[in-house]
Formats: sequence, structure tokens, C-alpha cells
Amino acid sequence: MLDILITAGKYPDYEKNQLIEANIGIRDGKIVYIGNETPEAAKVIDAKNKVVSPGFIDIHMHEENFAGEGKEYVISKMMLRQGVTTCVGGNCGVQYQTLKEFKDTINELGGSPVNYAMLTGYNWYRTGLGLGHYDAATKEQWDIIRRKMQEDLKEGAIGISFGIEYDPGIAFDEIIYGTEASDDPNLLVAAHYRSDCIRSIDSIREMVDIQKHINKKFQISHLSSCSAMGQMKESLDLINKAMEEDSRLNFDTYPYNAFSTEINSTVFDDGCLEAWGKDYKDLMLTDEPYKNVYCTEEIFRDARMNYPKMLVVAFVMNEEEIAQAVANPKGMVASDGIINHGNGHPRAAGTFPRVLGKYVREEKRLSLIDGLRKMTLEPAKRLDLENRKGVIKVGADADITVFDPETIIDGATFGDLSTPPTGIHWVIVGGQTAVCENEILTENAGRFISYFEK
Repeated sequence: MLDILITAGKYPDYEKNQLIEANIGIRDGKIVYIGNETPEAAKVIDAKNKVVSPGFIDIHMHEENFAGEGKEYVISKMMLRQGVTTCVGGNCGVQYQTLKEFKDTINELGGSPVNYAMLTGYNWYRTGLGLGHYDAATKEQWDIIRRKMQEDLKEGAIGISFGIEYDPGIAFDEIIYGTEASDDPNLLVAAHYRSDCIRSIDSIREMVDIQKHINKKFQISHLSSCSAMGQMKESLDLINKAMEEDSRLNFDTYPYNAFSTEINSTVFDDGCLEAWGKDYKDLMLTDEPYKNVYCTEEIFRDARMNYPKMLVVAFVMNEEEIAQAVANPKGMVASDGIINHGNGHPRAAGTFPRVLGKYVREEKRLSLIDGLRKMTLEPAKRLDLENRKGVIKVGADADITVFDPETIIDGATFGDLSTPPTGIHWVIVGGQTAVCENEILTENAGRFISYFEK
């Protein structure tokens, strides 16, 4: 007997590049049947007029801060409700605890809402040595950081991340040296660029150059917030050409015209507003005592001095360029979701349904199957998980999102992350029904995905 039978839905067949109607059977956490028959099952889900998609994979997000905010799941539950079943944390050089501590907490809590894979964050260890944002590190400090990251790699991290803009003191040679913490060519290296807007093209060129100097896959992080200020076409032209020359290079992007990061970040150093052509009123704070308050210069400077970890939402990007990045034939969808005290940017709660509702259905910027490919198969291939995740096929993990293509859309807004998306009816993680009609039924069906177990 099957555990679950999903009937009458259409699933994406990426080899045929079309949606195919079939019944899908699940047993012991795996897809074991695809066909037109109706085998006996303990639970039947009627998916008529719905898409039975592989669970969405978020290749760029920021995981729970267990060390600073307690052992509770916050952002991964937001991920789960929007159909994400696998997440990659530790991006932008940022992590909140060692990988061992993160894994131990997941085990202590009996699992997680989503499957988690992790990168080891270079900047986190750099900061731990007392280095300032603009400080140049010594060769001895490079070695210490590499040894720290090697501990995370031994714990199963899938790669290494850098936040170059957050620590401009990181030299090009330092980045290359850091990637040599392992000689494994299957590891993933991801980087938040050195600078955005008027200097974004130089940043893209630097990241393309990094790929030429390393023997690993390289991921350009959240292109949206790098180049959607007038430089997107040139950036995409550069990246597309570089990807044709070297398939190890790729990028991810999110579907909002505002970015978010901590107010103490170097991103907000003097001159940023002039470079963006924006004003303080284009910056919205996300936590008390300034929750949902748009800045004045006085509020901005007070928050930066007295609430340095507060997240800011910066409305500085052009919508048309966001659409260009999402619709580009190459690249992946990712949220760059980050949450502080439950507050932040709506991308943490709405990225994937927003792409499918706004850019696929409403604006027809890309087809449904291409949109799904960017959030399932392509990130699975990038993570070397394409035989287990990102596809609907016999033997694959039963990580599945069932949604209505006619109604799916994000619900979270700037200022209110609590409204769930519309049109996602079921989310299955590891063969367990984790979400039904926006209600989370279990938050421990996910597990940590070790690099050594992929």
C-alpha cells in the first residue's frame, strides 16, 4: 500500500519540456509510482487542475540564528509555506553558528521544516579574528580562517561563501586562497559581489575572473541587488557569455525591487544614496522602535548607531530589470531571505509563488515550465542532487509542492510577512504532508543534507 497517492495532477517532465498528467504514488519517503492507475493508498490527494511540482529549492537564503534568537524555526517555516522543501544557508559569507552547532540543534529539535544544506561563511570567521570591514588580513589569518572552514567542510558543508561587499578588505588573492580550503572540484563557491550600481560591472568581471582561477563551481549571488539600478542588461550579457564559456559559473536572483541587509553594513556607508540616486525616505526599517518606519537622516543615523543589527529594506532597484533577471534563460530563482526577530523582507515568505504568479502567469515573462525549472531542476543539478531532488520520477525523494497555477501568488508584503501565499495547497517533505492549505502539520520532516550523503 502507498502512503500517499496524488491523483489527476500535472507534473513537469523536463526532458519532454511539458506538463504531463499522471497519478503519483509515495511510499517510505520516495516516489514509487507514476502512471494512470490508482493503487491503494493510506491517503489520497486530489490534484485535479493543479501542478504537482518537485519541491522548490532555495539555493540562496540565510538560515535560523539559533545561537542568537533561540532554538525555534522562523524563516524555514516561511520557506515551507511557500513550497520550498530544500534550502541552502550560510550564504554571503554569513553564518550564525558553526555547522556542528547548527546540525546538533536540528537533531535536538527532531528535524527541521525543510531540508537544509549549508555553506561555510568566510566573513563570519574573518570577523571572529577581530578584523574590521576594511582591514587587510595577514597570511597567518588566512590560514586560521581556512582551518575553521575546513572544520565545517568535514561536518558536511557543501561549499564556501563570501560577502565581499560586507568586508571590502577581502582581497582577490584572499578569496582564491580561501577557496583552496579543499581541492574538491564538486564544492560550490558563492559570493556576494564587491559593489553594486555604478560599480556593478566591475564586480561581475571580478566574479567571472574568480571562476577562471578556481577549480570549483562559482555562484554569483542575488544578481537583482547588484545590477538592477541600470546595469542589468550589460551584466546579463557578461554573465551569459561567461557561462557559455564555462558551465561551472551560474547566478541566482530574486523577484523584488528592494534589497535588505543590516543597517550597520558597509552597503550603507556614506555616498550610497547618491550612487543609487535615492533618498533616506527610500529606506524602510523593520524592527522596533522603528518597525515599518521610512527613514529620515536623523532616524537613519540613530538606527545605525544604536540598532546596528536592524534589517533595512532599500527600495533602490528598477522593476523592469528585476524582470529581465528572472526571465533570463540562464540562472536560478532564490530568495536571499533573511529574518531578524521574525521581521525582514517579504522575499523570505513569498519569492517562489511571486515568480509563478507575477512573472509567469500575469506578465508572461517566462513559461511555467521554465519558471519551475529555475527553482527545482537547475538548483538540484547545481547541488548534485538531480537524481534525488528537483524532479518527479520514480526513485526521487518525495519532496513535492502541489499548487494551482491559476491562483498562486505571494501574500507577504513590505511591512507584513505574516500573510501566507495563495494557491499552494499541499507541501510534502520526505513523504510527509508538511503543509495543507497554509497550515503547517509538521515542522520536523526535513533533515540536514551532508555533502557526503548527497
